[in-house]
Amino acid sequence: MREKQVSAVLGAGHMKFNIVNEIKLSYSRKGNCERSISSSRDAVDVFMAHFDAEQMDYRESFFALYLDQANKVLGIKKISECGISSTLVDVRIIMQAALLCNASGIIVAHNHPSGNLKPSGCDIKMTAKIKEAAKIFDMSLLDHVILTSDSHFSFADDGII
Repeated sequence: MREKQVSAVLGAGHMKFNIVNEIKLSYSRKGNCERSISSSRDAVDVFMAHFDAEQMDYRESFFALYLDQANKVLGIKKISECGISSTLVDVRIIMQAALLCNASGIIVAHNHPSGNLKPSGCDIKMTAKIKEAAKIFDMSLLDHVILTSDSHFSFADDGII
């Protein structure tokens, strides 16, 4: 019986089905971002530039901002976008990107379409879960920001992170 072969973008030409697949991850820093984050307001400015303003009061989204040791921005990633009152957040996706870009610090943010800035029980639990995952990799969760179209709430500023 003849083995089937499949070409793969792995630099090896052809790959047989019975060989374990190579995983290829990449991170590219396009341009030289020299933006530093020194306050929740700085982080909010970055997040607001990436949230879809037309969706802010309609659909919940979750983003992660990745920082180096000097709190300079390495990059931002949309983690999820879902429904009106919640969004699914997979901590593994947050940490995968953090590892990929060699982040030292992470700031996360999501919006509340309701306009209510008070963190829910789920928001508090998710923050604790992300904080613990970051700690395992010697990273810090620096803040979790809740956004509305006209205001924000910072876990760090409120002393609950």
